[in-house]
Amino acid sequence: MHQTWKVLQPTPAPRPVSPPTTTHSLQAIRHLTLNPTSVTSLVKATTRSYQSEDVRGFDHWTQATFQPLNAVLGGANFTQGSYQMLQNRCRAASQLKAFKLQKCHRVAMATHAQKREGDISDAFASLSGLTPEPLEPRFATLKSELIAGKENVIQESFFRLLEALREEIATVKILKSKAIPEIDFKDIKDASTKFSSEYKRRGAAIIRNVIPPVEAMEMKEELREYIAANPQTKAFPSDNPQVYELYWSPAQIRARSHPYLLAAQRFLLSHWHSQDPQALVSTAHPTIYADRLRIRTPGDNIFALGPHVDGGGPERWEPEGYGNAKVYESIWQGRWEDHDPWEISSRLAVKSDLYRGVGACSMFRAAQGWLSLSTTKAHEGTLLVNPMLKHAIAYYLLRPFFSAKKGPMSPKTDAFDESFLSPDNWVLDCPQTSWLQGALPGKGQELSDMLHPHLELNSTMVHIPEVRPGDYVAWHCDQIHAVDQKHEGTTDSSVLYIPACPLTAHNAEFLARQRQAFLEGLPCPDFGGGIGETNHVGRPGIEEIEKASQGRDAGMVAFGLQEFDSSAVGLSDTQRELFDRANKILDFYD
Repeated sequence: MHQTWKVLQPTPAPRPVSPPTTTHSLQAIRHLTLNPTSVTSLVKATTRSYQSEDVRGFDHWTQATFQPLNAVLGGANFTQGSYQMLQNRCRAASQLKAFKLQKCHRVAMATHAQKREGDISDAFASLSGLTPEPLEPRFATLKSELIAGKENVIQESFFRLLEALREEIATVKILKSKAIPEIDFKDIKDASTKFSSEYKRRGAAIIRNVIPPVEAMEMKEELREYIAANPQTKAFPSDNPQVYELYWSPAQIRARSHPYLLAAQRFLLSHWHSQDPQALVSTAHPTIYADRLRIRTPGDNIFALGPHVDGGGPERWEPEGYGNAKVYESIWQGRWEDHDPWEISSRLAVKSDLYRGVGACSMFRAAQGWLSLSTTKAHEGTLLVNPMLKHAIAYYLLRPFFSAKKGPMSPKTDAFDESFLSPDNWVLDCPQTSWLQGALPGKGQELSDMLHPHLELNSTMVHIPEVRPGDYVAWHCDQIHAVDQKHEGTTDSSVLYIPACPLTAHNAEFLARQRQAFLEGLPCPDFGGGIGETNHVGRPGIEEIEKASQGRDAGMVAFGLQEFDSSAVGLSDTQRELFDRANKILDFYD
């Protein structure tokens, strides 16, 4: 049975109302688009009116009041888009008030420094038609400073890594897809130590039957209906859509807020630990991140993402990026073996989007993930991962510091000769170059056999096992992953991208921005700007999130629409402090 969703759109037959009283002079109105104070005052006034009138009245007075202003302003400053923005923000304020969120006026005026418009191709060089190239000279200096005084230990560490990789690669070649651990949702409360150890070693896992299959297939039909009702939806590629720029469809809202999915995310996040007991992070309280969706059709070879890593590009080497938190400090100290990919406190100060790339993630997504809406197996448009988590991280971080003395004897990347791969053939660059092998500003890092030969990507990128509707697939935020170069199946390969994100102060700040984007129908702040789903038919509101939560508070809280209960039983002192800070960020507290 399909769920009926409340449609947030103006009703017909507007009834006249008087415009709200404002103290604005014509001079103030002339600068509405330039003067934030004036805009704030006007929005407060319009919000007061809107809270006492329905959307029909508001629509009427905006049309009656603002359109004539264009004649006064010469059509230059106050446009249709301007009052459409105010209308959306007042609608948002009304929704917030309905759910007793405090300071709705201030929230309604939260500013959005939107990124430029774009689609998923903007996040990847290969989809944008770009090729790997050296970066500006400052990166050579940056690399030199990272290893200054430690050149010998870095070289020794790299050579140890190459030897260890040989063993790991041999194991992966035998295991292939069997390297990816699986667990049924009903068993996560009593997960075996074997599953947990394999998940931490391999970096990826499948949780089966998180959402009942029938419900997952209903979600896909809801998506199709939403897309059909809104043909203006942006997608990539535009002539044969595979990835849609949708964030607020009924199916996405329903899936993200589903109590079973939140439970699965809580389980995955529990595998992280903190060296700092005072670190303000809670893995027991997932937060919602609005990502896109994919409906990949048979025969597609355009959405062919090769091996890549999300969560930034050059930022991993930059002191203002991951260096700000010393995430990879043991690797930079020549002790790659000591790096712990699952230590979470060092992640809290990371800045992963220094270049504001379209699609570059600024929220801390501990695990990337997607919910399957179809049955998909290898070569049918599915996911591939590199299950050598710790080794691969160390390699793609250290690789830019080294060059081969001699190139391979054969140009075939799947048949590199031993002499080429031998540690004796690799030397620490002196001076360092500005190459970061596949990492470009504002893009995800992309890897290849030619750039990263020791990973033997042709054989170590393994397909995840066959997935079915309702299965949840997750992989570590630093993990190399890819999608099939061609969808060779006969049915669609459909997923909702839903990462697992712990509660942190930084993530709470993102929730505040994302919440407002949701209320206005704008794209998630990390992605391409524009009007998004502002005018989409059938776009759900707060009531749908509450409904999707199935009577529980978790979905509302995880989205930033309800305060975190700092008085709850069983919280640690650190969790209470974090809850209070998050509630203040989200405007629940003074």
